[in-house]
Amino acid sequence: MRQIVVDSARRRGASKRAALFVTFDEALGVAVSRNRDLLALDAALEELARVNPRQARGVELRFFGGLNVNEIVEVLGVSEATVDRDWRVARAWLEAEIRREH
Repeated sequence: MRQIVVDSARRRGASKRAALFVTFDEALGVAVSRNRDLLALDAALEELARVNPRQARGVELRFFGGLNVNEIVEVLGVSEATVDRDWRVARAWLEAEIRREH
């Protein structure tokens, strides 16, 4: 799902269309409302995957996959507390990365 959304943003950017609006129901701390914002999120997620692959996978599952905490617990094989902690840390890290890039 992540690749579909990111590829769409890239195509839209290449064709000079204005925007792809993506809402974060729980927000990663920033609103992604333009193609470049979505591409910045993708780049930040790539970097997070290098630093902490589990946190990056949790963000992908939650944001792009729409999974809830219990489903992520099952997929990753970690505790609910770990999923919650990873989400908070990853969200803050991504927010700082995206803001730094803008």
